[in-house]
Amino acid sequence: MAQKPYREITQEQAQQFLERGHIVIRQAFPRELAEEWRAFAFKRLGYDPYDPDTWAEPRVHLTGMNWKRAADIAPRAWNAICDLMGGEERIQNAQNFSLGDGFIINFNIGDGEPWQPPSPNMSGWHKDGDFFRHFLDSPEQGLLTIVIWSDIFPKSGGTFVAADSVQHIARYLAQHPEGLLPSEAGFGKLIRRCSDFAELTGLAGDIVLIHPYVLHSASRNPSGRARFITNPPVALKKPMNFNRKNPDDFSLVEKAVLKGLGVKRLDFKPTRPRERVVPERVARQKKMLKEQKRRLGIS
Repeated sequence: MAQKPYREITQEQAQQFLERGHIVIRQAFPRELAEEWRAFAFKRLGYDPYDPDTWAEPRVHLTGMNWKRAADIAPRAWNAICDLMGGEERIQNAQNFSLGDGFIINFNIGDGEPWQPPSPNMSGWHKDGDFFRHFLDSPEQGLLTIVIWSDIFPKSGGTFVAADSVQHIARYLAQHPEGLLPSEAGFGKLIRRCSDFAELTGLAGDIVLIHPYVLHSASRNPSGRARFITNPPVALKKPMNFNRKNPDDFSLVEKAVLKGLGVKRLDFKPTRPRERVVPERVARQKKMLKEQKRRLGIS
């Protein structure tokens, strides 16, 4: 690993990212903002935050209505993002990357059922990216984030991650230079090859930075507390490059892929054009947003 100076992360965090696919930036943004936006989310839904009987759906994925630039409200996390992706100059629309209130709210998934720890026997394991054809070097998701907007304690709906899944996703994609559409990829089946699992917990204001090849899953939330997260991906200007002349120029995201493939470099070239997909959730979320604006009296 290159010993370049990082803007935020430590060498230990860099190594952890290579070994386990994720790091956590604690107290990255103000708790007060999280409290304000959570309260507004309950108003949007017409739910009482203090009365779980009003929580009509066990899980809701909101469309964002409020946004703030990540570099402004979470500068340490933004610097860490730049460290992992090889520099701000490689990030698509870097000046405007923002955090918003498009919350994924786990109100009470699995309420009344025994909590289960992460394992290959669970359903729901997936690789993010329902909007593009997946290649080994896809730029659409150069990095994943999980922004924690409510305190998440153990056994309270924290996202499960398979920390050793990067190598399996990388090898699978390397075998498919033609790329894979989200509907045909079947990434979740690779969970059977994984054995290192973690439950992501934290406090409102923490941000988890995750390699885009990490398989993850929702978990049960029998706690009686609503869990709020967002997971905006950070895109690259150009596809990942696994064949850079100077090995010190590989980003940590690229290094993790090469490490998973067991090679020092790779001259990867897609054999089909890159392709965008419009997921079904878009229409569903537009309808939900229209209903929420009507409830709030917003035109």
